[in-house]
Parts: sequence; C-alpha cells; structure tokens
Amino acid sequence: MNHTSVNRFEGRTAIVTGGSRGIGLGIAQRLVREGARVCITARNEDQLAEAKATMPEGSVITVAGKADDDAHRQETIRRVIDEFGRLDILVLNAGINPAYGPMLELDAAVARKILEVNVIAPLTWTQDAMKLAATGFTDGGCIVTISSVTGETPAPGIGMYGVSKAALTQLTRTLAAEMGPNVRVNAVSPAVVKTKFAKALYEGKEAETAAMYPLKRLGDPADIAAAVAYLASDDGAWVTGEVLTVDGGLRTVGGTA
Repeated sequence: MNHTSVNRFEGRTAIVTGGSRGIGLGIAQRLVREGARVCITARNEDQLAEAKATMPEGSVITVAGKADDDAHRQETIRRVIDEFGRLDILVLNAGINPAYGPMLELDAAVARKILEVNVIAPLTWTQDAMKLAATGFTDGGCIVTISSVTGETPAPGIGMYGVSKAALTQLTRTLAAEMGPNVRVNAVSPAVVKTKFAKALYEGKEAETAAMYPLKRLGDPADIAAAVAYLASDDGAWVTGEVLTVDGGLRTVGGTA
C-alpha cells in the first residue's frame, strides 16, 4: 500500500465520527499522515484510546459518545475549537446497521434508529459545525459523508441500511447546493470493505465474494481513506455535490454489496 508523505492538510483540523476502527480509523490515520490534527469520536472509550495510540502523539484527541446525541455532538465541536482553534474538515462516517432480514419483518423502532444515526445525525452535525465552528469552517470548510453502494442497488438483508444511505446521498447533494461557495460537501460510496462492521457480508466466503468484483478483492479502509483525503483536500477544490463510488468495479458489472 502506498502511503503518501504529502502534507496536504498541514495546519488543518478534522473531526471523524465513528473513528475508532475500520473505515473511520483508516480515514483518521490518513489525514494525520498528511499533516492534519484530528478528533475521533466513537461510543467506546477503550477503542478510542487504542485508535489514538496508532497515531503520533499530539495529533489526535478523542471524545466518546453516540453520534446522534446532541450533547456529545456539541461537546466534540467545542473541544476541537478549544484544543485546535478551528475546524476545517468534517467526516461523517458513523453509521449503524442493527437489523438483518426482509424489510417486511423490520421493527419500526429499529428503522427509525437507523435513520436517526445514518441520516439525521449527519444533518445535525453539519448544522452545529456551522453554528459553533465559525473560524475556518464557514468559509472554506469541507464535509465528506460515507454513503454506500447499497443506497443505489438494493442488497439482500440490509434494506433499511440501503434506504438510509440513499437518503444520506441526497442529503449530501442538497447540502452541497445550499452551502456553496463557502463549504464543499461530497460523499464516498463504498462496496464491501473488510471491517468488523461488514463481516456478515463476507465472513467465511471472502474468495467467493471478491470474485464478483472486477478487481477481485474486497475493499480496505485505506482505499476509502484515500478517496476521502482527495475530496477533503485542495485537490478537490472544484468538486462538490459528488458521490465518489469506490467499489472495485462492482457496480460496473451489476453487482450488489
């Protein structure tokens, strides 16, 4: 894996929600490697501490809490301003998928929770960032959401997750239209990435699953991190309202996650 040494984010600060493991941790590590100072959030303090230990001292702070909790969200943004003085990049990665099975058997309370975390929370993080992080963010800020190919092509067993990601994609485009020219908003849309979160989609059948992809492998968190880094950097300065699909070619051949 090629690890860039370009300091595209020197002097910039980011928040990565759901950043203690998997895709979120990969994103945080990539941003730090390119010079950013990063705040990672997640529910588990121990996992946050382990994630922080993988990055250089002084480059990362952590705030434990739930992505859809108002107090946690506001505390995180205020901590970033207190510690780093500014917020430049907001990576909205936190998401849940607590249900597996047919949509007709899905409990309505579970459906509401999926939408609350995967759609409403990214909206409220954006709203609070604009209210609380005026220095830097409201004039040159960047938001990257983590969507999914399931938001475009239904995947068996995870229908409501796909519905939430379809809504997140439209939220991303709508925010981009409303927040320009001062803030850019884009999404990255992965297929199956080898993380604990996605294990149910490939565990025990990785070779069979990977065979469906033109590139013949599943994704790695570093693949998604590279796409996020591009969209968050000045290299993507004229890109907003876009959904960058990173799926090893799966959708090209009509596959589903």
